[in-house]
Amino acid sequence: LSQFPQDIGLAFAYGSGVFKQQGTAQGQMGKNMLDFVFAVDDAVTWHTMNLLQNRPHYSVLKLLGPRKISSIQQDHGAGVYYNTLVPVDGRVIKYGVISTESLIEDLMHWKTLYIAGRLHKPVKILTQSDNSKLRAALVGNLKSAVTASFLMLPESFTEEDLFLQIAGLSYAGDFRMVIGEDKSKVVNIVRDNMQHFRILYTNILQDCPQVVYKPQQGKLEVDKSPEGQFVQLMTLPRTLQQRITKMVDPPGKNRDVEEILLQVAQDPDCGAVVQQAISSIVKSSSITQSAKGIATAGLWKTVSYSAKKLVKMWRGWRRKPSVPQVSD
Repeated sequence: LSQFPQDIGLAFAYGSGVFKQQGTAQGQMGKNMLDFVFAVDDAVTWHTMNLLQNRPHYSVLKLLGPRKISSIQQDHGAGVYYNTLVPVDGRVIKYGVISTESLIEDLMHWKTLYIAGRLHKPVKILTQSDNSKLRAALVGNLKSAVTASFLMLPESFTEEDLFLQIAGLSYAGDFRMVIGEDKSKVVNIVRDNMQHFRILYTNILQDCPQVVYKPQQGKLEVDKSPEGQFVQLMTLPRTLQQRITKMVDPPGKNRDVEEILLQVAQDPDCGAVVQQAISSIVKSSSITQSAKGIATAGLWKTVSYSAKKLVKMWRGWRRKPSVPQVSD
């Protein structure tokens, strides 16, 4: 962090360069790209300072100046500006810059689920300012992930089932999972990091009145009655509720949100409706943010980064056990 302007409200590192993932050798972790996100209170000032300190990190967009860079960050995609394939202290890093205000909005309301989704999974917090609103939003985001996952799981399930569901929320609908990402990514994230997931979620699960949590057995039971599901639906983030109501309510009917969610709570396909609504949020933000990434990274870095992702996807496919052919 000493390489960057110090006005950072929250900085965290994430991904396979920080947490071991199944199928990755210990020696490989040191070669993987390190991924960071920096939340800053004043994006224009931060980019002004960073352009002075780290001008080569930026693509040709640096010629537009800090105000335009901040505008591109705020007004397009998921509100994040990424510099990628940056050499720092012998490692290659990628870092995204987001305004603290945009981050809090995503954490509370799941407007894009882009950074909020990354924070559903274990991350390494490097610095965090004493911002009570941000602190509350970080916890609220984890609670929302648990609630949404409960709606998509059966009545009884294991800790691993829950953590796989949570880790998969921000990949549902992400077009990069079709091409460019290892298909077993979610399993790889969870299997080697169960203890990190427990640290993140144990207190929330123990305090939740709608679940019976047996940590010794690693098992959970959740209230799947229409009444229980209605309570859960009513506490979901605002954008997700809006997507659900848009899917379920016919045009021109204009029923209120509570009435629609009560109908969804009684639907046997309630979990599938929630899943589809989450996918619609992730799909739109993943496409627009990736399109923006081509401009912010520059064409050469985009090609290089995409090639590395495709190699990882190929390796994941190669690792999968083949299905034996049955001879006649």
